[in-house]
Amino acid sequence: NGDYGLAKLLKTGAVRKIICSFPRQSDSWVFDELYHAGKIELELVPQGNLACRIQAAGMGLGAVFTPTGFGTLLAEGKETRHIDGKDYVLEYPIKADFALIKAHKGDRWGNLVFNKSARNFGPIMAMAADVTIAQVSEVVELGQLDPEHIITPGIFVQHVVAVEATSPVAAQ
Repeated sequence: NGDYGLAKLLKTGAVRKIICSFPRQSDSWVFDELYHAGKIELELVPQGNLACRIQAAGMGLGAVFTPTGFGTLLAEGKETRHIDGKDYVLEYPIKADFALIKAHKGDRWGNLVFNKSARNFGPIMAMAADVTIAQVSEVVELGQLDPEHIITPGIFVQHVVAVEATSPVAAQ
């Protein structure tokens, strides 16, 4: 958004490819400029496939077959199969060297609690990355997080950074 978050990384040239389901927001001028100049690669993926591919990486799967995208441009050049009367497209896992995720609270071991819909891609991305860095609003003492509310266990998180909500973007 604007000049914050991913846009800041894009401006520095730290990102060479974006894999997403929707690359454009009303204030995404940084991405737009880089994409139109041919300075960044874009892979469009339906949102369900995106989640499935990230989950596949986190679970150590080699690939998954999905019906979404079959017969469209998104399936062009990809392996397809007819299984039990339905057509599928082969999709490969999305694994990351680093995952930068945001959670509501965390402890020093990396156990994380998310606020409402903030738990959309963070937990699965933490599983699919070699190194996960979690930005949290608050670091709590060990044992303060209710185990029933921990969404991402610390085994998937290597670094926890507390950041005060000082801007509208940081507060999200």
